[in-house]
Amino acid sequence: MHLVLNNLLCPKEQAIKFALKGVIAMAMSLTIAIYLNLDRPYWALVSAVFLQIRPESGLVIEKALCQIVGTLVGGLFGILVLTQLSAYPYLALGGLAFWLGLNSALSAMVRQANFVYAFAMAGVTAAIIILLVMVNPATVSSESIFSVAQSRVSEIIVGSVCAGLVSHLLWPVKVKQLLQTQAKSVINQTLHYLVTELDKAGSSENRHQQIDRIMATLGSISEDSSAVRYEGPKGPGRSRAANQIAQKVLSLLALVQIMGRLQRNHPEQITPKITQLIKQLKDMFTLIEKSDCFEYCAKEVKQLRRALTDHRAQQTCELPFESHILNVSLDIANELTILLRAYKALEQRDKTLLNAPSMLTYRDPLAGIIVGFRTSLVFSIGAFIWVNTGSSAALLIMILPVIFSIMLARIPLAILQIVMKRLLVGVVVASFVAIFYALNLLSQSGGQLEILLLVLAGPYFIGLLLLGDQQTLPYGLGFCIPFTILVKPSTDMSLAFSINYTLSSALAIFLGVCILFWIFQLFTGPSVQLLVHRVFKATYKDLSEIHQHSSPALWYNRRMADRLLRLTNYDQGSESRAITDLALTGLNLGHASVRLHSICQQAVGDNQLKYLQRWQSSLARAFLLATKGQCDDTFTMACDELYNELMIHVSDTYQLEAIKGMFIRINMTFERSANSIN
Repeated sequence: MHLVLNNLLCPKEQAIKFALKGVIAMAMSLTIAIYLNLDRPYWALVSAVFLQIRPESGLVIEKALCQIVGTLVGGLFGILVLTQLSAYPYLALGGLAFWLGLNSALSAMVRQANFVYAFAMAGVTAAIIILLVMVNPATVSSESIFSVAQSRVSEIIVGSVCAGLVSHLLWPVKVKQLLQTQAKSVINQTLHYLVTELDKAGSSENRHQQIDRIMATLGSISEDSSAVRYEGPKGPGRSRAANQIAQKVLSLLALVQIMGRLQRNHPEQITPKITQLIKQLKDMFTLIEKSDCFEYCAKEVKQLRRALTDHRAQQTCELPFESHILNVSLDIANELTILLRAYKALEQRDKTLLNAPSMLTYRDPLAGIIVGFRTSLVFSIGAFIWVNTGSSAALLIMILPVIFSIMLARIPLAILQIVMKRLLVGVVVASFVAIFYALNLLSQSGGQLEILLLVLAGPYFIGLLLLGDQQTLPYGLGFCIPFTILVKPSTDMSLAFSINYTLSSALAIFLGVCILFWIFQLFTGPSVQLLVHRVFKATYKDLSEIHQHSSPALWYNRRMADRLLRLTNYDQGSESRAITDLALTGLNLGHASVRLHSICQQAVGDNQLKYLQRWQSSLARAFLLATKGQCDDTFTMACDELYNELMIHVSDTYQLEAIKGMFIRINMTFERSANSIN
């Protein structure tokens, strides 16, 4: 409540602009919807409210497009169901429940909130059209079905277009500015983590906290990078530059693990030359972390690359581990160089860099089935209440809770409980404000549009002030949407002025959110242990087939990003953080495999090595065994076979020693990972 009062009594300038833009967008959408003589213009208001959740222009445009596409798809499905099943209402309700569950399940397969919203609109638009037609079965005809569908689609599109125009024209906030801030933040976080990882005295808790922050920022960059492409001709280039930053941060995380874990767990392997290399890297990371000058940072990294290249050309490393660590150090310098250039490309396009693909969402069908089942169950409970009571207010149980069910499905249960409670508080406040303020004043007015807009502007302004803050957003959302539906602003408000209908609607909304809360409590989804096992099994499959793709490092990073984010979220409550460490190991193994195949390709050419594929299969299997706390000698034997074969084909002693060092290091990693899981 302290945050609520602070946002309402001492709002920031940006929050005031955001609220004003929202009020203007909603006034425009309501005015246009009434001017077009649409049946329920308040749905245009609801549409405009949802687009205010993220105020950046690119995100609003992307959400508007997603909303329009989802609305059209839902409208077509609604027409299809009504034309085929209008004579069979229970079958129509069953088909609608299936459609809502399908869209909810598909929404769990995407990461971007705007794409989730597209699936929500596809489901809810169909629900609105079908239910509003079924309320009056005696008047059902092809003309009435099309009229209802056209009105609902038109109302939602009007709200989307108005919100998009206002966001673009009034005090525009660009996604590119947000991305630049996020990119700078994640680079600084990564540099700080690199220093901490190479520090012998660094604590495990500190390292893992930094990993959590890095992955959270990468998740935001991945989600926002798709929206920046709508901000002018440079937008697509900035999107690819942001993707490149995410790629290189993941690569650096994968590489630095090698040195950090070697220092902490195998100090006997640290030679004076390795110590010197680690110190050289740590000093460079510290220098550029403290600097805000891009040219200086690029110069320092360039000098380090040159020194490491000269060092390797002299072939002064005598031990396998020394050769391997020198190769890793040079790879770190190369990745850091591209990372800095990618950051610069967010402002000035660098066409040599702008080819990085976006991160892929980890899709777990089991999680999607649970999410779809929950949404279908919420709708079915509402349908049961509606069929048995006949109350038109019960329709709201089948609409609003369904929207919230889809949009809140990815939130962890502990946070979801807080969000749902704040939604309920918003619903209660909206009910009181609608009954004792808005409807009371409007019932005494002359029904003029100007008075309607003036009366509604105040409550919406207050709700939007809360909607603009991430922590108070549930209060704002719980207030604005129910307030709109209870007031039902339009030219004919006779139904809203009926106090018994308004109270019934308020109780229906409150009951629907309560039902949703308990559905989330009862059906929490698969256990964390099962989800973690499925993620690791998917990683095992990727390790097995990583070299079937033309750009294996990019392909692997794209698939591992969302998995790392999920695993770190699952593991934040544990003390050992063994799952996080194993997830980073999986990331590192992919890069090690790519490095080995590159060396073999350069040394042997097109000559297919007999034991290389067997080694790759053994690597994937050894990782899967480590996730179960097991370890055997199969991978060691595969390493020995491949090394003996390489001795025949490779004349470069330095490369052979580096490969041997890699094999030794990976074997030690598997043993340590299995022990930590146990």
